Amino acid sequence: MPEPVSSLTLFLPTEADTDRLAVWLAARLVPGDSLLLSGPIGAGKSHLARAFIRARLGRFEDVPSPSFTLVQTYQAEDAEIWHADLYRLSHPDEVLELGLDDAFATAICLVEWPDRLGHLAPSHAIKLSLSSKDEGRLVQIDCPAHPALATELRRDWLCDD
Repeated sequence: MPEPVSSLTLFLPTEADTDRLAVWLAARLVPGDSLLLSGPIGAGKSHLARAFIRARLGRFEDVPSPSFTLVQTYQAEDAEIWHADLYRLSHPDEVLELGLDDAFATAICLVEWPDRLGHLAPSHAIKLSLSSKDEGRLVQIDCPAHPALATELRRDWLCDD
C-alpha cells in the first residue's frame, strides 16, 4: 500500500481564500499542534495567523503582529493560542526564554520565522510556506505527522470545485 502523501500546494487567489484556509485549520488543530509559517516579508504569514486566531476565538479580536513583543497569547474556549514572530531572535536558545518550548506541548502555536527555532522546532509541526503568486499566494503545506489532516486538506481543497 502506498505511503499517504503529506504535502500539497494550494493557490489562494484572494485574501478571503487565505482566511478560509485559516478557518479550516482553526477548526481542526488541538493543543499540542504547531503551525510553522515561513515565507518572505509580505507573503501572508501574519494575515493567516490573524484569521486563524479570530476563527478559533469565535469573535473579532485585535491581533497585533508580535514583531516587537515576540509572543502574543490568546485564550480560546478550549485552548491557549501562542502567536510568535521570531524574526528578531538571533539564537534558538532565546526561544527557551520565551517559554515557547513548553507551549509546544500545551497550546496551539503559530510561529512566524520558524527557521529561528533551529533544533527546537517541534518534529510534529505542520509547516506552511507562503509565497506571492500573481495577485494571490501559494501555500506549500507539509504535515507528515498528520496524515489524516493531509487527506482532509486534499479532499476539501483540491476536490471542492
